[in-house]
Amino acid sequence: MPFRCMPTALPEVLILEPTVYEDARGTFFESYSDEGFATATGRVPRFVQDNHSVSAPHVLRGLHYQLVRPQGKLVRVVRGSIWDVAVDLRRDSPSFGRWVGVALSAADRRQLWVPEGFGHGFVVTSDGAEVLYKTTDYRHAEHERRVRWDDPTLAITWPLAGTPLLSASDAAAPDLAEAELFDRVGSP
Repeated sequence: MPFRCMPTALPEVLILEPTVYEDARGTFFESYSDEGFATATGRVPRFVQDNHSVSAPHVLRGLHYQLVRPQGKLVRVVRGSIWDVAVDLRRDSPSFGRWVGVALSAADRRQLWVPEGFGHGFVVTSDGAEVLYKTTDYRHAEHERRVRWDDPTLAITWPLAGTPLLSASDAAAPDLAEAELFDRVGSP
């Protein structure tokens, strides 16, 4: 099997660890396969877009989601390390407002599956990072929404040494109480 699947504190958010083959020449692993993903997770998403993010040290991106045409994301790091966060933003979910954080790095090659209906963000924990993520829907800027990364209701414990570098839109994001959220997956 190309992946080992590990649960998180939020049952729908999953850590995928690839089987890595190493020898004197280097390493080889399958970073993604439909069959491997389906076997490991029981899901068969249709990925339609790959995104590549390059970030400086201490950059925090998030918490992002698309209210209409929500995206599932399969996130991995190809250089450096991040602390990746998923937050359940479905009002009707028993885990609404709960979050999980996972360390991902190029060295450990682990990936995080963030399903539709969850907010997503990460902070760079190394001297820069490159992050690749597959999405189950295209980016639609008009449907993009944000929740403030340091919302006191969520109380996310970010591994920060000081103030993170934020985009203007992330710095101006509303708190959870004022944000447009999902009534359920796919329904704003």
